[in-house]
Amino acid sequence: MARTSKNNKRKKAQSAKVTSLAAENVPPSRRTVLGWIGMGALGVGVLGGGGAWAVNSFNRSMDERDLSQIGKGRPSIVQIHDPQCPICNALQRETRKALGKLKGEPPVYLIADITQTEGAVFAQRHSVPHVTLLLFDADGKRVQTLTGSRTRDELEPIFERHAR
Repeated sequence: MARTSKNNKRKKAQSAKVTSLAAENVPPSRRTVLGWIGMGALGVGVLGGGGAWAVNSFNRSMDERDLSQIGKGRPSIVQIHDPQCPICNALQRETRKALGKLKGEPPVYLIADITQTEGAVFAQRHSVPHVTLLLFDADGKRVQTLTGSRTRDELEPIFERHAR
C-alpha cells in the first residue's frame, strides 16, 4: 500500500506541474511543434492524394462519355447506361474488369448515359434499352449487341475477339 500512495503523490505532483505550466502560457515544446508539423504534412498528403484521385476519376469519366471516339481507328464498346440502375452499374463493373484482363490494347470503352441528352439520343438512334453493350469496329460499324447483365467471364472472350 505504501507504494500506491507514493505513486498517487507523484501523479498529483505531475498533474499540478502540467496545470501550472498551462496557466503560465509556456510555449509548446519542440517535440509538440514537430508533432503538429508532422500531422499537418500528413493531412496535406491525404488531401492532395484524394484531390488527385478525384481529378483523375473526373477526367476518365469525361473521356468515357465522349461518343465521338467511335470509328476513329480503334474498336470500341459502348455501354447504354443509366447511373441509377443497379444492373447497369453491375454491368459497368464487370465490363471494366473484363477489359482490364485483356492482353494488348483493349477496345475503347465508352458510356452512353441515358440521363444525358447525347446518351439518350445515341440509345434511341440504335434502338436499344439500357443494360446493353454495343460493339463497334474500328470504322464505327456496329458488329454486335449484348443485351442484359453479363459476368466478366462471359465478356472476356467476346472482348478478346473484338479487340483483334
